[in-house]
Amino acid sequence: MTAHNPLAENLTRIRKARDFSQEGLAEAASVGVDTVARIEQGTRTTSRPTTLRKLAAALGVPVDALLGTMPAPHSRDVDVAPLRRVITADASIPGLEDLADTRELLPLPELTASAHGAWRAYVDGRHTELLHALPVVLTDARRGVRDTCDEERAGAHRVLSTAYRLGAGIAGRLGFDDLAYTSAARAIEAAAESDAPEVEAVISLRYLAWTLVRQGRAEDAERVATQAAAAIEPRMLDRDPVRAGVFGNLLFNAATAALRIGSASRAEDLLAAAHAAAIRSRGDTATEAAIFGPRVAALQSVELAARAGDPEQALRLAAAVPDTAGDVPAFWEAGHRLLLAAAAADLRRDRDALAWLAEARDLAPDWVRYQPLGRTTMRRLVDRAARRQGPTFAALATHFGMVKQEVDLDA
Repeated sequence: MTAHNPLAENLTRIRKARDFSQEGLAEAASVGVDTVARIEQGTRTTSRPTTLRKLAAALGVPVDALLGTMPAPHSRDVDVAPLRRVITADASIPGLEDLADTRELLPLPELTASAHGAWRAYVDGRHTELLHALPVVLTDARRGVRDTCDEERAGAHRVLSTAYRLGAGIAGRLGFDDLAYTSAARAIEAAAESDAPEVEAVISLRYLAWTLVRQGRAEDAERVATQAAAAIEPRMLDRDPVRAGVFGNLLFNAATAALRIGSASRAEDLLAAAHAAAIRSRGDTATEAAIFGPRVAALQSVELAARAGDPEQALRLAAAVPDTAGDVPAFWEAGHRLLLAAAAADLRRDRDALAWLAEARDLAPDWVRYQPLGRTTMRRLVDRAARRQGPTFAALATHFGMVKQEVDLDA
């Protein structure tokens, strides 16, 4: 067994604890016995999301139990080398050729389902699972682009664009902004060859605009987002949820960018246009295209107030956020709680701040570890604490990185 391979070690250990042979687990999970063997031997270090879910379900454990956990909530400790390698692979550069080979060409429906599983891990904030699965999804999609033709090839380009967008998203979350930009740019290129080039290109531009904001290029981000929004703006009677969602998300990006360059009134105007589109939408939805709806737009208003430095207004707006039924992702809801916690801490409402930090942790525990706002807010609460605060406070302090997990022998 290959050393330091959490998937190989965990799968072997849990399989034995569940009293499965390799053959028995393969049968229970409906996967090939050679797949189980290669994972345990360490010769197969990445697996498709569907394979991981099947193995985890057969063993009665979550996927994270197979993959292990991130070593620490800092991007410098996260191994993004496999993702970087697959995003930057380029057949036009000698020695950096495309990694896609001729094995296991997936049918388009299976390829689409695999990408959807990776997207679900992204919106649920399951970073470990996503970083493990995404290189495989990208490679499978590039293989589909290379080895199919006509409609199948256009569909593979659509999946490839989605996968590159996920690459941009996770790289940006972890602070690798240049890698995020590269992945977003490649998503745009793939979108142009897809079976829905107009919509896919605009969706990809949304990720690029978000990356530009992260890079400090707010003026560029606003320009990209507003021009893309104009290209897909739904008409007054157009209730297409995809167009409305992409349009609204682009305006969110543009509003954030406008605020960064000191134009609060421009940001409010952009957000008002997004609200109007949200009211006409059919509730809150989360798809690979967009996360949008009345509650999402209201949450964005709270964020705008908080980032404008008005914590009282942010908390007032939060009290009026509609509790509508819909599919708002956990990480989006968790981010809202982090903003509320920071606003409460600004107003020295420390008990409320702690409660919102706890809600954020419970909603998306892996995702919140990587959010500077959560760590900063928790640090303020720790610094202000005059006495022991109890086990809940201590657990949150540990989760948000206030307590070092290992002793540094060189310190």
